[in-house]
Amino acid sequence: MDEQLFFKKLNSLCTSKEIFDFLSCLEVMSDTMASGALKRISDVEVDNNGLKNPGMLDNEVFRALCFQFEFESSKLSNTGLLNALQALITLRIDPQSTLMASLLSESEVRLDKGQFTAEDLCALGESLLELESPSCAMLEQIVNHMQEKDIEKWSPREIVMVYKILQVTVREGKQYQNLLNRLNSVTLPTVSQLSPNLASVILNSLVVLRQTRAVALVTALCKHSVKHVPHFTDYELVNVLEAFLYFGHHEQIFTEALETHIPKSILAMRPQTVCKVMQYCCKKMILSKPIFDAVAEGFISNADRLTTDQIAEYIVPFGTLNYLPPTASSLFRKLETVLHTRLGHFQPHTLLNLLHSCVLIQRYPLNFLPKIFSPYFLQKLQAQPPGLNRVVTSQLTQLFLTVSLECPFYEGPKLLPKYQVKAFPVPHSSCDVDLLKRVKTGLLYLLKKRIYFASEVSTPYFYAVDIEIKLDEEGFVLPAAQLEEVHRRIALCVDGQNRFCANSHNLLGEEAIKQRHLQLLGYEVVQVPFFEIESLENCRKMAEYLHKKILPHTYG
Repeated sequence: MDEQLFFKKLNSLCTSKEIFDFLSCLEVMSDTMASGALKRISDVEVDNNGLKNPGMLDNEVFRALCFQFEFESSKLSNTGLLNALQALITLRIDPQSTLMASLLSESEVRLDKGQFTAEDLCALGESLLELESPSCAMLEQIVNHMQEKDIEKWSPREIVMVYKILQVTVREGKQYQNLLNRLNSVTLPTVSQLSPNLASVILNSLVVLRQTRAVALVTALCKHSVKHVPHFTDYELVNVLEAFLYFGHHEQIFTEALETHIPKSILAMRPQTVCKVMQYCCKKMILSKPIFDAVAEGFISNADRLTTDQIAEYIVPFGTLNYLPPTASSLFRKLETVLHTRLGHFQPHTLLNLLHSCVLIQRYPLNFLPKIFSPYFLQKLQAQPPGLNRVVTSQLTQLFLTVSLECPFYEGPKLLPKYQVKAFPVPHSSCDVDLLKRVKTGLLYLLKKRIYFASEVSTPYFYAVDIEIKLDEEGFVLPAAQLEEVHRRIALCVDGQNRFCANSHNLLGEEAIKQRHLQLLGYEVVQVPFFEIESLENCRKMAEYLHKKILPHTYG
């Protein structure tokens, strides 16, 4: 039968039975046709869940095809050999079987003799990468042969295959940085032609291969990814997000693309993908209300199907970025139901992170605090890495302080003093030194003497105050060192950009809870945010601003 007619007919068949019936009518076919038949069988019989009908492997026609390939492998054309190998790997044929051993052995012989074209090497490399434990020696040979070809003429498919092979060989301790440098340079001009899949694979390879110096390529790929956001599969989107996180890259238009895509896709997305999106937002301090609102809806619908780690990864960013979605009441009602059902399944540190994030946004897990403050739970925390380090004891202390100040009706167990920190560690949102300096200069201009305010003051309540000013009963400013006759204490919170979500005036959770607690501890909290003072040109204007903020009753 004419090959062109054969493939036209073959590609119109949609089940393995139809293919076997068609093949059994043929008396003779070339190895290219036979390997094409195997390829078509693998296309129709294999999906994301594996082989649909394992019984088809026992079909007489299939076994006869395999027999021919096993015993006549040396007579096959390169195309026949490589197509058959690829199809059989897709069909999950045992790599240790004599059939697979014969095809792999013949491929190795031809590889040694340099008989493969660049396209053949690419096909062989892709097949080997599908095996659970590919031969690193063969992969290295493929890379070495590829280097002999003109790298400037490689197709995107060949470029991607070499990146994937290098991922495997570099894990074995092999060094290919010179090749990688050439590969990165050659890839850069092709970025605009890359499909969503190829862009995602290359970004993933650059992460695995730690190509932190390939700045131009990473930047181009990240920008190129923006237009593909609606077309990425879940796996591809995770690769892209991991690259953005690893390389510290940020594209506002990428976030905007996510904001359009995720609300429409949230219910169909894998939980792992949603977790990676939330990790991306949390690490980049991006408070995206469309994304967070969609994730809240997704949690309410799907929480029962999530693992305990995924539950925390969905919820913790709400506390970190200090955001309550419109569905907050339903969201936390669902969380409470899940916690009641599965509390014992959570790892200790995961549970602590989760409950601590809730109090940042004034959601109080009172029913679960007796467990958290119990000696048994604290011992479990200590036994698992990172143990009771400073961050963990600070979270415990802040939970305890929260119920003491905000839930005075709580009568359960308390946190023993030995587990409490003396002062909270300097958080991510530590004071902006330059901003603090400008505010102090303005205060000096206003109050005339440095003795009337203190900076970076430790309080008896675990928190540090950026600037403290004391007033007597009549509203006069007292020296900062004076302890008697102090009627009012003003805590100036000098809030630089790092205390807010990115491109936002929304305070981060750790700063919001600090200011809330200082107020409950008797301080008058005066917020001095960067966006109110960055345009003040001199210390006189700063002094005027501070006068209105701190002592409005005496202004003018």
